[in-house]
Amino acid sequence: KGFADTAMDAARAVGAKGGTVLHGRGTAAPEAEKLFNVSIHPEKEIILILASLSIRDAVLKALYDHVGSATDAQGFIFTLPVEQVAGLRQRKKPATEKEKAEADSKETKKAHKKEQASEE
Repeated sequence: KGFADTAMDAARAVGAKGGTVLHGRGTAAPEAEKLFNVSIHPEKEIILILASLSIRDAVLKALYDHVGSATDAQGFIFTLPVEQVAGLRQRKKPATEKEKAEADSKETKKAHKKEQASEE
């Protein structure tokens, strides 16, 4: 617990746009610590990051390097495939000056054609 900012900074550095931090309490049995040879802390932060496949491996590595099992955070990281998402929109990248000029030109031509049609 207490490493969420470190984790998010690492993920953002390789392209993640953000994440959600959940506060949780584990209920693992003592046998789980022996089985996985890890120390399981009852209070923890769970971080959910939705990332594109193109940056998945970089995010995974960055998280492992900064908050993974070999760090003070003793975190573990895993991925799950996401088939569908509802309620999120991917932002369009800002238009370049050339794209803006082309769009303006198209609008001007469209308005001119509309004017000509109404005059006839």
